[in-house]
Amino acid sequence: MLEDMRMFATVVEHTSLNRAAERLNVTQPALSRRIARLERELGVGLFRRIGKRLELTAAGQLTYEFALELRQFHGEYLQRLNAFKSEEAPVATIGASLTTLQTTLPELITAMTEKHPNLEIKAVTGKSHEIATLVKERKVDFGIVASSVEDDPSVTSVPLFDDTLMLVLPRTHFILERTQLSMSDLNALPMILFAPGTWYRTLTDELFRQYGIKPDVRMEIDSFEAIVRLLGASRAGTLLPKSYLRPQLLEDNELYVVRIKELDLIKRTTSLIYGDLGWLAPSTRYLIEETIAFFARGARQS
Repeated sequence: MLEDMRMFATVVEHTSLNRAAERLNVTQPALSRRIARLERELGVGLFRRIGKRLELTAAGQLTYEFALELRQFHGEYLQRLNAFKSEEAPVATIGASLTTLQTTLPELITAMTEKHPNLEIKAVTGKSHEIATLVKERKVDFGIVASSVEDDPSVTSVPLFDDTLMLVLPRTHFILERTQLSMSDLNALPMILFAPGTWYRTLTDELFRQYGIKPDVRMEIDSFEAIVRLLGASRAGTLLPKSYLRPQLLEDNELYVVRIKELDLIKRTTSLIYGDLGWLAPSTRYLIEETIAFFARGARQS
């Protein structure tokens, strides 16, 4: 029926059996027989023949709309099928939590596109549990989240690296005059914090409760970049993941990182998650292996 639907759509688009037959490289009688067979199989008339002109019936219009969808789905199917024939993926869709999107993904995407110039990378963001659902539903090829998914046997988690929080301050901040800082020094400290709802903010809030800290929260922003840019002007501090703090970023914004021993004890594992390997194209499995190797190299170098 797929081929009959293709021929039917061609007839509709050319408004003539003769023109459609030329386009399809078949004879007009053969094309007429295919359309008649399709009408018999469906049990409805698809055209009204008004002289030499063909006019769609209501059932024909519905069938044409279905034929267009079928053609689109067939094309997408063939495109995705090609991924099983090659290790070179044309498109990779990565699910990433918001924190991961800002801290981990840029460097990974840069490395991937340098190695595979023709690779198109798409990113879908959401909370970690939302990314896990997208992985299970095969709406993303794999996910990178600031957690692991251990309670779902249909999702495999591969630890990539451990992250921790670090205190970041403007270089001219008065508190840096002290030789050593502890969590208690964060009490009443002017701070800019990430907006609520992510693992990063949840971890920060849990940390404050654990040590009885009540910082002077000046702003809540959902962008690490914006936080970094505002620290100097606000004369405030913040807690940021170590994975985000590149030397050039600190230099450009005249910031200083302070290690606090209590913060070193709080770690969060960033993981790569994927679904049933049987559903993954060889190209996707190859990208997963490359991603794991990329972070393994980074761990050895740090």
